[in-house]
Amino acid sequence: MKDFTDINQKELADWLKEQGEKEFHARQILNWIYQKAVLSWDEMTNLSKELREKLAKYIRLPMLELVSVTDSADQETNKFLWRLRDGQLVESVLICSGDRRTVCVSSQVGCPVRCAFCASGQQGFFRNLRPAEIIEQILQINHWLFKKDEKVSHVVFMGMGEPLKNYDSVIKAINLLCDPELCNLSQRRITVSTVGIVEGIRRLSMEGLKVNLVLSLHAPNQHIRKKIIPYARKYPLEEILVAMDEYSKKTGRDITYEYVLLEGINDHPDHAHELAHLLKGKQCAVNLIPYNPISKVRLSRPSKKAIKQFRSVLFGSNIVNTCRYTKGDDIAAACGQLAMQAKESNNLLQVIQEE
Repeated sequence: MKDFTDINQKELADWLKEQGEKEFHARQILNWIYQKAVLSWDEMTNLSKELREKLAKYIRLPMLELVSVTDSADQETNKFLWRLRDGQLVESVLICSGDRRTVCVSSQVGCPVRCAFCASGQQGFFRNLRPAEIIEQILQINHWLFKKDEKVSHVVFMGMGEPLKNYDSVIKAINLLCDPELCNLSQRRITVSTVGIVEGIRRLSMEGLKVNLVLSLHAPNQHIRKKIIPYARKYPLEEILVAMDEYSKKTGRDITYEYVLLEGINDHPDHAHELAHLLKGKQCAVNLIPYNPISKVRLSRPSKKAIKQFRSVLFGSNIVNTCRYTKGDDIAAACGQLAMQAKESNNLLQVIQEE
């Protein structure tokens, strides 16, 4: 059997012809899956029962089983827990803000990065998600939204995992999302977040895509960064920033830098001055995310006074920045909480509503 993402319209039409079926059904089938987000053969009512039975033996649908949907108190954020075919669990989040319907997706089961503030990373890494497992998070949520006469408008790769360590699957998912014959989502409405996988950033800059790129920076220098993000030892900060600048130059896209503020570690005004110097002259914005404590991690959230001082230094250096205090200032800040808010047994997401 094949995953639905592994079959294009021509291949599907050729298979249908071999089965003695009409080739035009290929477009109908892809329309059911990608436009109507229907992942059940039984619901594809304009196909014969015989054809649906053949398709069920040829293409795997669905890849994910919905375990639960948890709504936020304001009903503007919905957390979806999925069970994969091998029993692993991943989550994705729908964030509703005005007309926007943004889905934050996971790209791996577990995470290899092991950030100091992230319980998800401390659980270890299990495996990469396949393209179908990534895409289906979006399609199933889209199907869920259709009942409200709404649809997904933006996608961010900021859930569990490091997207650029599952590069091929993530790129395939992005191409499917942007294919005008399939999901038809604008590249500019897709965001990829990375801890700084240099070779991945450079590969992405050569793809000819216009997706947004976010760097999980979290420190103004390599010394502090290595303490917060052990994975950073593999990639010097200077090399990462050069790769980010190359991406911005080649794609024409501004860069966003995420910075989790940790009391006594990276929140001093001197750190802000160092950060401002590091980013001076770059077309970028900084997302400041005051740390939200999680169990078994001995880190603290800075005081509001410290946060305001930090921001004042950045503003004084003409560094555009946003900060989430109680509600998210933007989508990157909201989805940046996914990994940090990890809980045991893959219950990793506690998302804040976008401004």
